[in-house]
Amino acid sequence: MTTFHYFAYGSNMLVERLAARCPSARRLDVVVAADHTVNFLKRGTDGSGKAGLVRAKGERVFGVLFEITKAEREALDRYEGPGYHRVDDFQIVAPHASKPIVAATYVPRATELGLRPYDWYLQLVVAGCEQSMLPDDYTDRLRRMAFVVDPEPARSAAREARAILSRCQTNLVSTWRTDGCS
Repeated sequence: MTTFHYFAYGSNMLVERLAARCPSARRLDVVVAADHTVNFLKRGTDGSGKAGLVRAKGERVFGVLFEITKAEREALDRYEGPGYHRVDDFQIVAPHASKPIVAATYVPRATELGLRPYDWYLQLVVAGCEQSMLPDDYTDRLRRMAFVVDPEPARSAAREARAILSRCQTNLVSTWRTDGCS
């Protein structure tokens, strides 16, 4: 079975979220993208801000490296949607590694000022940070990001997010923080 490496920096950092999309996904390591930052200026189909990786000299983005079967790559492309462009040769570094790792990731095709993530989406991102024990200062920065409460709480994506967050609270591995999904 052939696999590829995937760098998740948004809601897909949460293992339960990504596994619902790509069941073969296996978390490998915490990694860093140098000279980039994360913002929520990519317009989602629901009109809210979604995580976007953008170049920013001197900044860094923490995320999670996954291994996924190539048979699920098209499914991941569909979940990410036409608003993202897949980059197959994105370089990241594991904190303990001496050389870069090449992985696929998704970057926004366009960004738009004034967007904010919905509450449930930001909770997925922060839960992914906590689950993989990303640095506290990085997680705290994301936790403090401005968000809006989804005006449609019955939205299917919001219901799915709440279900995933609820499940991951009960499925935390003992090495993860007990507050892994806030």
